Amino acid sequence: MLKKLRIKFIALNMATVAVVLVVIFSAICVINYQQSVASVHEALSNAIAFTESKSQAAGSGEARDADGSARNGEEETTDQGQDSPDLQQDSGKSDEARRGTPPQIGGGPAGSGPHVPVAVYRILKSGSYALASSAASASIADDVLEEAIIQLTNAPDGSGELSELGLFYEKRTSDTGIARVAFADISAASGWQTLALTLAGVGVVALAIFFVISVFFSRWALRPVKRAWEQQRQFVADASHELKTPLTVILANTSILMSHPERTIASQSQWVESTQAEGERMQGLVADLLLLARLDAEETSVVESKPKDRVDLSNLVEGELLQFESVAFERAIELESDVGEGIAVQGATERLRRLVTTLLDNACKYAGKDGKVRVELHEQGGTAQLTVHNTGSLISAEDLPHVFDRFYRADKARTSGTGGFGLGLSIAKEVAEEHGGTIEAKSDDEGTTFTATLPTA
Repeated sequence: MLKKLRIKFIALNMATVAVVLVVIFSAICVINYQQSVASVHEALSNAIAFTESKSQAAGSGEARDADGSARNGEEETTDQGQDSPDLQQDSGKSDEARRGTPPQIGGGPAGSGPHVPVAVYRILKSGSYALASSAASASIADDVLEEAIIQLTNAPDGSGELSELGLFYEKRTSDTGIARVAFADISAASGWQTLALTLAGVGVVALAIFFVISVFFSRWALRPVKRAWEQQRQFVADASHELKTPLTVILANTSILMSHPERTIASQSQWVESTQAEGERMQGLVADLLLLARLDAEETSVVESKPKDRVDLSNLVEGELLQFESVAFERAIELESDVGEGIAVQGATERLRRLVTTLLDNACKYAGKDGKVRVELHEQGGTAQLTVHNTGSLISAEDLPHVFDRFYRADKARTSGTGGFGLGLSIAKEVAEEHGGTIEAKSDDEGTTFTATLPTA
């Protein structure tokens, strides 16, 4: 199950990252394309504006017609173009030869370089056209140019794209009827394709790196789940083991009683008493399991239900010490105490009582005959510190980190004769944490000490 969960964890992470990268990289490519197109159209517009300014400068010396009207130099060029279009085309070609051959655009995948090569042409009223050499930084193949002129001669002013010819264009018609058309290669805005390939490579590398990271972190993230799963399995096994023994005894006693129906209850009292004892043992185990389940439920609850009662911890500890004096006397244990007065905490009285009782009972069980148990309660730094120390058998270094685990007992054979199910210290730890405190254990040559620290009220 954990392997499948890990695979799902990695797959979900990879899918999420892949979708995010695709969305981000696509947005980058779209923005890049839009900016490139905007730059191309800006270059086209600037080229036409430059041509118009040149034309206006050339026509600053006005020529008068016989009727007194003004005609600028470009209109004269238009007339010349109408009378002799071939001459105008030749004039454009001679300009190209004089200036050197500019880069050719249109009709193919030619690149634009660091700037945008632009070709500007004037379309005359007669349909003839001429290269505006003063603003041209590119040329167009004859067959491509002729097809472009045919499509744009009667087209309205504006900008657009001739995708089949591989050209961007912008057309603008002056008041004199002369149309100026600027062309740029469509590849001038194709930088996004290279960017897309680069980003795709980056994305693949990023996914590969993230896959390795996900594999590593999946182990780290699922480690608590694995531990909880193993603890749950161990918990079920231990609970089954603890319930199996009393159930076996009860069934055996019942079988003996049923095998002698003629006997009186008095003669069979040992089997009845044994059955009752095992039933009470099971009842105690079930009560402890329910308490642990309730503590777990409150810990994971969305709405916290922290105890709000003010509990006089000093009186509570003193009361429990009185209850254990008889136990200590029977076991020949020396019971000492040093309890400060007026120490109070915020919490649930019965659960705090269970904490104190568990620590006292545990100390008396393992102190051994003629052993010693010392209980101290003091307030220090805004906390109440309850310390329970006992002599006797020590807890080994390998067992010490597990003393608060459920059903854990250093006596692996469960034959110590001390009773209990290995749940008492687990409950004590849960109660301490429920009240915002901690509990810890240490064991050395002087004995074993449990210290519970709780915030004072």
